[in-house]
Amino acid sequence: MPANVGDNQPKFDKDKYATSLKRLDGIFRDISKSVNEISKSRCPYKNAQDRCTAKFGCRNQDVKVSPGELYICIGSDDLDYRDAWESETPIS
Repeated sequence: MPANVGDNQPKFDKDKYATSLKRLDGIFRDISKSVNEISKSRCPYKNAQDRCTAKFGCRNQDVKVSPGELYICIGSDDLDYRDAWESETPIS
């Protein structure tokens, strides 16, 4: 192999890469923590337009919508939704 192969490659700074990964890890940990807290009161299947994106039944779905539209979520964000979803196994 010729000696100059790879000479045009940018230099890789391992310390800068490790710092970036650590920063990203912190960002994603914060996001995950927020999602876990929010999911205790806001249904994770409710989109920004208060429409239900779940692919299963929920007692908080208003199904009286035009064909092809997502159901409207009529639940309150002040409730714990985790027991509302229809499931074959009970939540423990």
